[in-house]
Amino acid sequence: MPMISCPECNSPVSDAAPQCPSCGVAVAIPKRGFFGKLIKWTFIAFNILMLIWMIGGVGAASKVASSAASEAERAGAALGTGIGAMMVMSLWFFGDVILGIFLLLTRPKVPPPRRKR
Repeated sequence: MPMISCPECNSPVSDAAPQCPSCGVAVAIPKRGFFGKLIKWTFIAFNILMLIWMIGGVGAASKVASSAASEAERAGAALGTGIGAMMVMSLWFFGDVILGIFLLLTRPKVPPPRRKR
């Protein structure tokens, strides 16, 4: 393994080491693995999908409510829109909680800094 110099104390450090053995400064930035990247992009795609779904659903429901012939149809459209929006928001919340836990569990591990003796 090639040796690099520490940016803080200029001592030689392996390029695979996460931190300098003499001063404890982080040398290598930890990165997510393949599964961690997959979870991160799934989390982002899920949130974008939920946002599009919410905007599209409310927009379509407003068109139905504005073209309704009677007051009863407008009330039904408003009630259906409210129920649908709450279902999408519930799915969004629980999906974010579950994916967020996976995202938290797959984050890169940063070693704790060493203290000088």
